[in-house]
Amino acid sequence: MTSPRRSAARRTTVLRREAVLLTAPMVVAALLGAAAPAGSAKPGAPGAGDSYFPLSGNGGYDVSHYGLTLRYDIASRHLDGKAVLTARATQNLSRFDLDLKGLTVTGVTVDGAAARFTRDGQELVVTPRHAPRKGREFRVTVTYRGTPKPVTDPDGSPDGWIPTDDGAFVANEPQGAMTWFPSNSHPRDKASYDFTVTVPKGYTAVANGVLRGQSTAHGLTTFRWHEAEPMAAYLATATVGKFRTEQYTTRDGLKVYNAVDAREAKKAAPVLKKLPSVLEWESRLFGPYPFRAAGSIVDHAPSVGYALETQTRPVYDSAPDLPTLVHENAHQWFGDSVSLTSWKDIWLNEGFATYAEWLYSEQHGGDSAQKSFDALYARPAKDGLWAYPPGDPGSGKNIFGTPVYARGAMALHELRRAVGDKTFFRVLRAWADAHRTGHGTTAEFIRLAQRESGKDVGPLLHTWLYAKGKPARA
Repeated sequence: MTSPRRSAARRTTVLRREAVLLTAPMVVAALLGAAAPAGSAKPGAPGAGDSYFPLSGNGGYDVSHYGLTLRYDIASRHLDGKAVLTARATQNLSRFDLDLKGLTVTGVTVDGAAARFTRDGQELVVTPRHAPRKGREFRVTVTYRGTPKPVTDPDGSPDGWIPTDDGAFVANEPQGAMTWFPSNSHPRDKASYDFTVTVPKGYTAVANGVLRGQSTAHGLTTFRWHEAEPMAAYLATATVGKFRTEQYTTRDGLKVYNAVDAREAKKAAPVLKKLPSVLEWESRLFGPYPFRAAGSIVDHAPSVGYALETQTRPVYDSAPDLPTLVHENAHQWFGDSVSLTSWKDIWLNEGFATYAEWLYSEQHGGDSAQKSFDALYARPAKDGLWAYPPGDPGSGKNIFGTPVYARGAMALHELRRAVGDKTFFRVLRAWADAHRTGHGTTAEFIRLAQRESGKDVGPLLHTWLYAKGKPARA
């Protein structure tokens, strides 16, 4: 995500062999693995335990796939939805939560059987007829409808399903996914996705991954998208608008799909033209591009005030400049493929993407990374840049602030100076490769940097990431 926003802004049940006689119903239940013993099943936690967003995500299960079927009426801003979640229980599960804020739930089933459900704030609490056993796969279907509204983040900015004058700008970081589909909405739980989105004829619905087809009938057009690689819920999109679209395949075989609001087309064109070369450059630095598709969604959404690295296809509130294009696509490695384990480690996303901007400038005739560092370091000790450490910003209110972006990038530059260019770029590639389509933590990054460099860079990185105030130069 670009920083201007935040200035205001995962069946087989192994049955134990027991020398007991079972009645016919007991045999059926045992073979199906349908229910855990009543006394052993417990509710899943209503949150994933994140220190900044305690109710984000849920416990007791992991989602492996989301199948989302949506129909959105532009004029009335009404959304009809059906979400089919394929999940695996991580405990004997008497009930579980899904994150869903607003909207009216009209039905819930678990493995085809109607389930009881209640609402508790942003939690949809589901009690299945039969408690899934630990390790068992189960399927949840939720039907819902209503007018989705964005949530306001701790820093005052909106995210989620944000209405526009010709559709919706859909960007979920950090907690907006729950405004338009039920989910286990924490980056620790990543899944593949299928989207089927129906909108009025003349409008386009753009989601993640590869476009598998579109069809028009009775004044409505349906778009089918598929994202095969694991994706955090906050990186999903289903942005709707009147877009000019283009599709092509790069020489590396990436399927590119761009959707651009006509009002932004002239300004966006020269920047989007550089996307293949930017991705090639980033692939040389960070390793192979982690996904099968790429592209851009350029909306006209002046009230939003930010861009987001939605997986495979960043969404921009207006025509991006080149540094923003570089930043959001660097996130495809750092943030999307290698995802957060905790929101307090957000610098692993934003510091890395910001430093990618510095590197691009340095290698394309602009300011060197050292010059960018020096200009920031010249700021006085009371400047907001030093207000809090990027490795632990203190609260959700600060995760998109300048220290996370700029001082996070400065920490990487100090690491580069300490270990030399050859080792530094090996560290970046090793980080992206070792955690590809998975997760990482700051502690893991520091250990990797020390291992790859053979130097004790722990104290240096701890200073730049965790020390209060303006660090002394190394």
